[in-house]
Amino acid sequence: MDWGTELWDQFEVLERHTQWGLDLLDRYVKFVKERTEVEQAYAKQLRSLVKKYLPKRPVKDDPESKFSQQQSFMQILQEVNDFAGQRELVAENLSVRVCLELAKYSQEMKQERKMHFQEGRRAQQQLENGLKQLENSKRKFERDCREAEKAAQTAERLDQDINATKADVEKAKQQAHLRSHMAEESKNEYAAQLQRFNRDQAHFYFSQMPQIFDKLQNMDERRATRLGAGYGLLSEAELQVVPIIAKCLEGMKVASDAVDAKNDSQVLIELHKSGFARPGDVEFEDFSQPMNRAPSDSSLGTPSDGRPDLRGPGRSRTKRWPFSKKNKPRPPLLSPLGGPLPSTLPNGPPSPRSGRDPLAILSEISKSVKPRLASFRSLRGSRGTVVTEDFSHLPPEQQRKRLQQQLEERNRELQKEVDQREALKKMKDVYEKTPQMGDPASLEPQITETLSNIERLKLEVQKYETWLAEAESRVLSNRGDSLSRHTQPPDPPASAPPEDSNHNSQDKEGSEERPSEEGQDTPIYTEFDEDFEEEPACPIGHCVAIYHFEGSSEGTISMAEGEDLSLMEEDKGDGWTRVRRKQGGEGYVPTSYLRVTLN
Repeated sequence: MDWGTELWDQFEVLERHTQWGLDLLDRYVKFVKERTEVEQAYAKQLRSLVKKYLPKRPVKDDPESKFSQQQSFMQILQEVNDFAGQRELVAENLSVRVCLELAKYSQEMKQERKMHFQEGRRAQQQLENGLKQLENSKRKFERDCREAEKAAQTAERLDQDINATKADVEKAKQQAHLRSHMAEESKNEYAAQLQRFNRDQAHFYFSQMPQIFDKLQNMDERRATRLGAGYGLLSEAELQVVPIIAKCLEGMKVASDAVDAKNDSQVLIELHKSGFARPGDVEFEDFSQPMNRAPSDSSLGTPSDGRPDLRGPGRSRTKRWPFSKKNKPRPPLLSPLGGPLPSTLPNGPPSPRSGRDPLAILSEISKSVKPRLASFRSLRGSRGTVVTEDFSHLPPEQQRKRLQQQLEERNRELQKEVDQREALKKMKDVYEKTPQMGDPASLEPQITETLSNIERLKLEVQKYETWLAEAESRVLSNRGDSLSRHTQPPDPPASAPPEDSNHNSQDKEGSEERPSEEGQDTPIYTEFDEDFEEEPACPIGHCVAIYHFEGSSEGTISMAEGEDLSLMEEDKGDGWTRVRRKQGGEGYVPTSYLRVTLN
């Protein structure tokens, strides 16, 4: 079924339908164009959102980038950015394959439709002109017939009239004959015009207009097919990016699964572990006994003149943080009456300060400062800290890490310079063997500069190796101090010491350092009492040595590969674990060298 046969008389309907089809095509093109603008705006907003939440500092300088949470968030931002790129790709495909191509095709369809309808209107105009000519010949034939009949009646009346002359009768007959001849000619012309019009009309309705309608039908069907393909392009543009978008979503899922809370805790430890030993216990100061204070900082121990040591055996002055300011010596306490305490104890030797003037003591009190405990606030450091080349302004553990980084960088630079030197030597040999390729003397400045850089880097490597060795020994020393305080016996009672405390303190005088009379803040390390026997602690698990370790540093212990050990203390986050060997002896070994099983 075609339009030319079934819709031969629906010219106006076909005109409206084809116009509606082209309007629909234009509407779809406009829809896709606005959809493209929406996609572009969406992609732009997504990229702006990603840019807003990206870190301002480079990843190398951002310590937070080492946490798995931050890395996963950065991965999600990257996936969202890639997703925005896919939305831009969808917009680009829709703009090129739909908007531009369909808009161009719509213009072609409009021109073709216009041509077909112009041809149809010309055919209609020709048919209408033929109909007008037929009507004119028909009216002329009708008019000539009436006039011929009237002329015949006039001639017949005159012929019967006796009063009419013969000339009048002849004239009337001639006129009637003329009118009759003209009517006959009009009849012939009308018949010919009618035959021509019928032929043209049959051609118009059975041949010419059906062909035009068939062309319009073909055009409309092609337009509908192309429009359907345009509908398909809308989904194809989406389907093309679905695999990549699926990968983006999968990447987001992988990023969410990559968050490792335990590892982040370990990273935090590695970033901010200071390596300092924990501060010792604050010592008891007995103000109930009338006695002179020792000049040392927060200490009630026996001075060098033999007075009793109220701290008990195995106690030492609190060790201060290496980066804290030195405390000034504490002045002697005042009595409740406002004056200084007595300078001597009953039956005791005289105090070194017994000869001082009370006014001088009051002046020293006014100039002194309160002793400051090592607390978390003291760990924060100062904003005005001077950065040194050996990073001594940092805590020991952080200093060790920074020195290790600097050493690795210098080694990489050194290796690069060595490779460059070897390359220059080979090039120089080639130039010497083949002079036309270049002048060997032109490479001498570069070789000299490379050798100078190598010597400089070697010196820097040696310097950083020395600093690193010192920092590692300092870290191990602080770890040993922390272990000593951990195994230290409990504090003595707050009451006065027994009578033989003076004797005990004198016996240990060679093994325990005493605070100086000037009260300088020098580190004094605690030693175990020879007579104190500690009960062995119970193991909390067992472990097997994966690698051999030579415990040459203080506080460490040696172990052989495959050796079974008792786990005495878990890793506190510094990378070391305390173990006990079956042959006896406890110490620290690297946690990464062990395979641990808890009880």
